[in-house]
Amino acid sequence: MERTEETEEIAEPSTGSIRSRLSHRSDPFLVVCRCFGFVTSLIAILCVVVNVLAAIRSFRDSHDVLEFWAGRGMLQIFAAVMTRAFPDYTAQRKDLLLLQNIASYMLLSCGVIYVICGVLCIGFLKRARQQKEVSREQAVKDLQARDRTTQGRVGTIALGASE
Repeated sequence: MERTEETEEIAEPSTGSIRSRLSHRSDPFLVVCRCFGFVTSLIAILCVVVNVLAAIRSFRDSHDVLEFWAGRGMLQIFAAVMTRAFPDYTAQRKDLLLLQNIASYMLLSCGVIYVICGVLCIGFLKRARQQKEVSREQAVKDLQARDRTTQGRVGTIALGASE
């Protein structure tokens, strides 16, 4: 009987210590998730800082970031997401909330279209065609100016010959 009492005495503290060990031990999956969340937030902050510095540098060097369609699209997507993520303080104004949702989704779709077109280099093609059109218009103006000067010379020669 002494053995069973000893076993019972030993068994009771061991279950208590197991419970205390289990309650203090963290789940490894949750630890990994917390670490991943922390690393993700640090990377997001780093990306924001790098993008702000790049924007400052590009504006200082007079490069127009919004000239490129992908940059313009990303800005529109950002504005649409921020508009959509704005908290609903006006629960009683359903018409304003509906207008806000419509505007944010339309801006989001325009931004997606700009990004897709930017990836497909549509902006490059558009700029090339605009340059071609400007060159064509400039050539027409140059020809018209040359024709005017030629007509002026012909008129001067005709006046000189008639005298």
